[in-house]
Amino acid sequence: MKIILAAIVFVGLSLTSLTALRLLDLRADQTEWDRLAALQPKELEAFDPTLVADLPEAARRYFNFTIRPGTPLLPVAEIDMRGEFSLGSKEAPSYQPMEAHQILAAPEGFVWSMRTFGGVPVSGSDSARWTRFWIMGLIPVARLGGDPDHTRSAFGRYVAEAVFWTPAALLPGAGATWEAVNENTARVTVQHGALEQEVEVTVDAEGRPVQVSFMRWSDANPDKVHRLQPFGGYMSDFRDVGGYRLPFRIEAGNMFGTDDYFAFFLAEVTEIRFPGAPL
Repeated sequence: MKIILAAIVFVGLSLTSLTALRLLDLRADQTEWDRLAALQPKELEAFDPTLVADLPEAARRYFNFTIRPGTPLLPVAEIDMRGEFSLGSKEAPSYQPMEAHQILAAPEGFVWSMRTFGGVPVSGSDSARWTRFWIMGLIPVARLGGDPDHTRSAFGRYVAEAVFWTPAALLPGAGATWEAVNENTARVTVQHGALEQEVEVTVDAEGRPVQVSFMRWSDANPDKVHRLQPFGGYMSDFRDVGGYRLPFRIEAGNMFGTDDYFAFFLAEVTEIRFPGAPL
């Protein structure tokens, strides 16, 4: 009987501790979300094509397609999405239906809160500071972050995603510089403190960004060692959102541009909002 009671107490304490940890994670998500949302400028400037007149041809087409003249420059966005997220490999993808909510505020940070459906449900969040995921909301399966490798890898991700959803954050100046790669591809370099990331964006004749690629600091390799390796994806289904033309379908993955490319992230956006935008 004493052993049974001890086991019950142990299980109870464990569940209480895990519940408290989960609540702390959710509180951290919300605190970081609120911090990033507050970075939206209070005094908004409007987009003028003269701001990009001196950029390479592909970069000019990119901005003139994605931001209409007179649109308020809003570098912070909230994105709701659904789709599929792979929990496996290229050979055995094990795609799971998922939905996620994200705030993107390059170059300061992001929070991506996700949950899967089907099979064993996984939920949690990625940010510039952590990766934390749980099985069934009860068992922690990943608790990473707080180190230079994670920070550098995350920075690459959210700078690239700014090309998707927050072009105003990549206008020349304030840490973003552009150079030509060829007629249809431009490279943006974003610097923020000690961090630096180059991202290449390929546009079509109208300036629609159809492909993004970059060298990401990642340990998504058989050796599980952090190193620079290709990452990228494709964008489609562009729609108007408050003066911006943004993609609502994204495919992305590791080893982009090689035979080993694996699109582990397939998303359809359901809504894009700009917190603090004028009504």
